[in-house]
Amino acid sequence: MKWSEFSIHTTEEAVEPVCNILHEAGASGVVIEDPKDLVKVWGVHYGEIYQLSPDDYPEDGVMIKAYFPVNSFLAETIDEIKEAINGLLMYDFDLGHQKIQLTEVDEEDWATAWKKYYKPVKVSNSITITPTWEEYTPTEEETIIELDPGMAFGTGTHPTTVLCIQALDKVLEGGEEVMDVGTGSGVLSIAAAKLGAKSVLALDLDYVAVESASQNVRLNKVDDIVTVQQNDLLKGIEGSYDVVVANILAEVIIQFVQDAAAVLKPNGTYITSGIIKRKKQEVRDALTAGGFMIEEVVEMDDWVAFIAKKD
Repeated sequence: MKWSEFSIHTTEEAVEPVCNILHEAGASGVVIEDPKDLVKVWGVHYGEIYQLSPDDYPEDGVMIKAYFPVNSFLAETIDEIKEAINGLLMYDFDLGHQKIQLTEVDEEDWATAWKKYYKPVKVSNSITITPTWEEYTPTEEETIIELDPGMAFGTGTHPTTVLCIQALDKVLEGGEEVMDVGTGSGVLSIAAAKLGAKSVLALDLDYVAVESASQNVRLNKVDDIVTVQQNDLLKGIEGSYDVVVANILAEVIIQFVQDAAAVLKPNGTYITSGIIKRKKQEVRDALTAGGFMIEEVVEMDDWVAFIAKKD
């Protein structure tokens, strides 16, 4: 089978929305080539990505590659992707070079080549994320999350995801009811379950994300704790939760602050990321106006996460 490799040279700021567009268009795998990954250390106490070759990375910006089957609908799909990416300019995203290339690749080459980008990474005091094919022996203090990035929405090591996992590690004491809005690969839900949550409701609008998250939840043997459900943000969701975590775009976070407050118990915790630094104040203002007290603001690279309490 032939595959088409869609690559776009863009910015770190645009990674999350562009990847979302590619996954919604049906990408069967996405690779993020960010030169910062060559030297990144996830905080003083955390592990490092290693065994990566600088030759695979751009000198500046970020290269995102997605893989689509070559079929009669491919040209139409690519046009829709380009239109959606251009649409990000309306939201003031910096798309950088925005240089797009299409390359045909054999299935065997695609199925093996992208695995070189993914290695075990310790992302918090307790959590280490490892791809399914890697042999890894954890220490007694480590909890492992296994992901298959070929099926999932990334490896769980993007700064926004890492910030959320670190926040969950701080906040969860055991026995909490947690909601994960925009679950993607399900990594935050899996982390919450392994950190002691009593129950987790994982929500995503995209059917592909729901299938991917469900697979990863079963793979990590937390399907007795995590329920994955297709849903548009918090529309129609009832109940009371101790923690709501949302790793989505700042614009979306601002829109449903009141909805998050409505499903949180008194003194409940709202963890949110996916926020580029220049949107930090807008999100802070929206959270404060929505009745939240900001407990902590944490940053990694150009990204921000908030830990807030419902008044």
